[in-house]
Amino acid sequence: MKRWWPGSLFGRILLVLALGLALAHALTFMLAVTERSMSMRNAMVGYLASDVASSVAVLERLPAGERGQWLARLARRNYRFVLAEPLPVPASQSALALLVAGAVAEALPPGRTLQVVDPGVPGTELRLQLRLADGTPLAVDMDEPRLQVSRWVLAALALQLAVLVGLCAWAVRAATRPLNALADAADALGAAQAAVPLAEDGPREVVRAAAAFNRMQQRIQAYLQERMQILAAVSHDLQTPITRLRLRADLLDEAPLRDKLHADLAEMQSLVEEGIAYARSPQAVREPLQRVDLRALVESLAMDYADAGMPVRVLHAADGICDTRPQALRRLLCNLVDNALKFAGSAELALEADPQGRWCVRVLDRGPGIPQAELATVLQPYVRLEDSRNRGTGGTGLGLAIANELAQALGGRLVLAPREDGGEGLEARVELPA
Repeated sequence: MKRWWPGSLFGRILLVLALGLALAHALTFMLAVTERSMSMRNAMVGYLASDVASSVAVLERLPAGERGQWLARLARRNYRFVLAEPLPVPASQSALALLVAGAVAEALPPGRTLQVVDPGVPGTELRLQLRLADGTPLAVDMDEPRLQVSRWVLAALALQLAVLVGLCAWAVRAATRPLNALADAADALGAAQAAVPLAEDGPREVVRAAAAFNRMQQRIQAYLQERMQILAAVSHDLQTPITRLRLRADLLDEAPLRDKLHADLAEMQSLVEEGIAYARSPQAVREPLQRVDLRALVESLAMDYADAGMPVRVLHAADGICDTRPQALRRLLCNLVDNALKFAGSAELALEADPQGRWCVRVLDRGPGIPQAELATVLQPYVRLEDSRNRGTGGTGLGLAIANELAQALGGRLVLAPREDGGEGLEARVELPA
């Protein structure tokens, strides 16, 4: 049952309506056929009674030797006359037999003996047995009644059902389209996407839902803006006390204490700067799209690190052009390279296209790696894994979170996995949209 039950709301409603219409059509057709069959049977019995009475009158006026020649002329499509002795069987008590017996007896002259029996012959429904005025036996064999339905009637019913199902499909599609639009708008909702209000038109219920969603979207955008403003304000306000603390630390005579204070202040400054970077990462979507030579971007990034004495190299880079946001992409790759340098001491870059036509930039290192169960967790902000990364090397737990936010702002995704070559280390794969 589940295999035939559609998974979408559109399919389920359409299936229910189509089955209901088909069932209603079938019941209506059966009722019409039954009513037509009853009407046809009553008309046939009435015609049969008058025709049998007139045929009996004709046969009684003919010489006995000529009656057999007239039997074929008096035959009809549904019954025929036979000069045969009565069958030694009891009278049939079926509704049709009683109806025929009553109608024919009423049409014949009074005093005639009449019996309707079941002859037990395939194709013959009933046999009407009587005698002519001179005692000659006469039988009327009635065929099984068959109600024939014209092909154009079936075609018209099928066409009518198809039109109704088509109209139902259109109506259901019109009813479910606002739900799809609402789901798409909900998926696109976030700090990385500009708020696009839903069209407030259509039925009252749809207008009300769209208006409520638009108000919710505005509130969420306001909360996100407020969050960024709060972080920016906190960062700005912390700059002054951090600077004062540095000046006061410089006045200390004890070098070890002075160095410890400077290290703590540097960590505070790093936390503030990376917190602001994380808050502003979704705003990368506002950078205009540009046609970018990905190979040149990757190679120039590696050369900049190499010029600074950092062990960063390009394994291989395919020629590729992509419409993206170059500054956001460069920040994303720099975050991943910095993460590899911090925890592994070196980084390797690779650029290639996957079978789906998407461009993938891979940043590989040969560090301690990350356990498989924690690969998704480290993309959350302020998550640091002491088992897989040395806490003594520093870090705020925002580097990979910022990279993940930037990847989403570019319309792609960031995937962390062990190195494909089976070696020790981590592979960070940035998948850009085709």
